[in-house]
Amino acid sequence: MTVKFWRDARDDKVFFVELANPPVNAINLAVRQGLHDAMLAVQATTGLERVMLMGSETIFAAGGDAREFDAPPIAPHLPDVLAMIETSDIPWIAVINGAALGGGLELALACRYRIASPKAQFGLPEVLLGIVPGAGGTQRLPRLIGFAAALEMITSGKAIYAKAGLEVGLIDLIDADPVQAALATTPVDLATARPVGQLPNPKLDEAALAKSNAGLARRAKGQIAPVKATELVSLTSHTNFADGMTAERDCFLELRQSEQAKALRHLFFAERGAKAPAELANNMPKIIDQAVVVGGGTMGAGIAHALVRAGITTVTIETNEAAAKQAAARAESLIEAGVKRGLIGAQKVDEMRSCYSVSTDFASAANAQIAIEAVFEDIAVKITVFRKLQEVMSASAILASNTSYLDINVIAAALDDPSRLIGLHFFVPAHIMKLLEIVKGDASAPTALASGFRLAKQLGKIPVVAGVCDGFIGNRILARYREAADLLLLHGATPSQIDKAMTGFGYAMGPYEAQDMSGLD
Repeated sequence: MTVKFWRDARDDKVFFVELANPPVNAINLAVRQGLHDAMLAVQATTGLERVMLMGSETIFAAGGDAREFDAPPIAPHLPDVLAMIETSDIPWIAVINGAALGGGLELALACRYRIASPKAQFGLPEVLLGIVPGAGGTQRLPRLIGFAAALEMITSGKAIYAKAGLEVGLIDLIDADPVQAALATTPVDLATARPVGQLPNPKLDEAALAKSNAGLARRAKGQIAPVKATELVSLTSHTNFADGMTAERDCFLELRQSEQAKALRHLFFAERGAKAPAELANNMPKIIDQAVVVGGGTMGAGIAHALVRAGITTVTIETNEAAAKQAAARAESLIEAGVKRGLIGAQKVDEMRSCYSVSTDFASAANAQIAIEAVFEDIAVKITVFRKLQEVMSASAILASNTSYLDINVIAAALDDPSRLIGLHFFVPAHIMKLLEIVKGDASAPTALASGFRLAKQLGKIPVVAGVCDGFIGNRILARYREAADLLLLHGATPSQIDKAMTGFGYAMGPYEAQDMSGLD
């Protein structure tokens, strides 16, 4: 059963409903039907005082099942189920551990009361999939937490934690044991908690709306869903709840069949599948808590920064003292830039500095579980580096090349154990760009590859396995992209005009700005 429900044997005034659709309690047809059946059971049970709605100990519910979006909707529909819960004579209490996202948050909003554990998270990430919330998120949330806070959550798709949720009024209580806290809620508390759909219309916040629109113009160029979400949130200031719900549902059904939504769903499933290749499922990756980066230039500094930010003790090895000092300076400048942008807190700065060092001695790599080579693109130099590393590192340590184009099979053939070599191709700036190509050589051991994927997860990267070929995947695509840009250049367009056209289309930057960042100038 995907939804379990029962009357409490110890207190017959309490009725429990438990979501049981692992791993993330996705709200699919079976869950919707289960909630509908639970509601009917509640209606048929006399003497109840409260209904306790729970997920698992680690997650409440992580939204709808995107796999259903390519098929026609099948009843019972989530808005109808939530309407039954919201208008129930017996108040429902959402007991929230872990994440309540998308439809999961909409489910919690339909409850009369919301109690969460300290680590609970709340969000409506639908715009990231090219759609809008489809079960009341755009209509209930602004009525509960106000126009500005709701607009930010819905149009950004970002989640907030329990403390912030309590501050804005999204939840009623934080407790380390939300089940016991819900049982202790008094009848007066429940009686005075109004259904969210019956709360007054929020006042339109013109300043928040202007700020949001300006932000969307910068970061969401050409995307339909954030614009539609803004329109739906704005409706709450002057439209009754029923009409707003109708408008939201119509928009949701329209957008989920759009080309943008289909493309973003494909991307979602592709990224999820790429993170865990089936062929590596039975291979135990190494735990990596010590690493060495050979080369402290722009790329090496970015890689080292990503490693220490993930809590991995890292040594950068350089050729001489002058180069080592420059590497240390680059590392410090990246930390300072992170602090300036608000990405790194004071405590984190101290942690990062304490687990980073530079050296000119390859012996400093002796205890590392992985070495990442980030020297310039000369195969002879790279082979020399790896031969030095294999002399001092454990035989089980992984060797990884950050090469962009070179044949790692040639490098592997020059080593004592070719199976320990893989490619880890980062993209500039390495501490920011999410993509990490994990290059599989002819001799690369499955354990080494699995460890590369584990490291990618530690670093917050999106890993993609690539074969040995010229430019792997990303650079092969970029080569065709640059050819098209250069053709326009030959026909008289300027680099700035081409860049402007691409950013206008939605790219973060144009081809020539990207090449400048990589060192073209």
